[in-house]
Amino acid sequence: MTAALSNDSTQSMADKVCLITGATGGIGLITAQVLAAQGAKIVLVSRSAQKCEAAAAQIKASSGNNEVTYIAGDLSLMAQVRQVAEQFLARNDRLDVLINNAGAVFSSHQVTAEGYEMTMALNHLNYFYLTQLLQDRLLASAPARIVNVSSDAHKGGSINFDDLMSEKKYSAFGVYSMSKLANVMFTYELARRLEDSGVTANALHPGFVASNFGRSNGGMWGALMPVLQLFAISPEKGAETTIHLAMSPEVQGVTGKYFVKKQPAKSSAASYDEAAQRRLWDVSEQLVRQVLKA
Repeated sequence: MTAALSNDSTQSMADKVCLITGATGGIGLITAQVLAAQGAKIVLVSRSAQKCEAAAAQIKASSGNNEVTYIAGDLSLMAQVRQVAEQFLARNDRLDVLINNAGAVFSSHQVTAEGYEMTMALNHLNYFYLTQLLQDRLLASAPARIVNVSSDAHKGGSINFDDLMSEKKYSAFGVYSMSKLANVMFTYELARRLEDSGVTANALHPGFVASNFGRSNGGMWGALMPVLQLFAISPEKGAETTIHLAMSPEVQGVTGKYFVKKQPAKSSAASYDEAAQRRLWDVSEQLVRQVLKA
């Protein structure tokens, strides 16, 4: 089932190319279905090729749009983020909408094969690096849009530059909140750097959505999530703000904002610290370089 289009004015997405990460379930899948139904060419990105193939088939059937392809890649690994970007660039001569949506929460401290804490690698470094790799194509396609799915959980987070990989202390929600704050701060710094380029960058809170998010975790988090999700909104409702930012003419040219329920909203006080935004950008750039030189 696809999400109903919102009451605000929308525009046809015919001939627009949209790349959506984390698109095989939840709000990513709903977003892809709605954009495909509006005529967009959709490129799905997720770790499992099998899930990508099933999602692509589902979207084609529900939308009547056969312009749905996928690239499989583990976005917690920067080498695979680069491979995803290279494959996209080789197959597509434009990119109108980049939706960074992939993310997860992990109940225990996990380290990727490249040596970085899993939450920050998947939830933040993935957004940062994929956007950098695709930035020239976005600029060449302007007007274009970057949509970063964050969370109001960012309001409980702080960027611990002395322990970004949470080696000294790990709390599942604390690290998740830090990664979501990083999404917002990255968005603000990115918007400033892209000012007057025709490429906009906005972040959003989708709401607490009923999905498979967090259910694969063991321990208390994995047990608690199904109970909490009894009070959650549907993926269709949760996807509304992402869809709005991806296609509504109302936000054409709007950039550097945080959206909740399709409206600009205040993010945390910490998120507006421009010095910290620049520092996070520089550190993220160093981390990615370090991975790829190894």
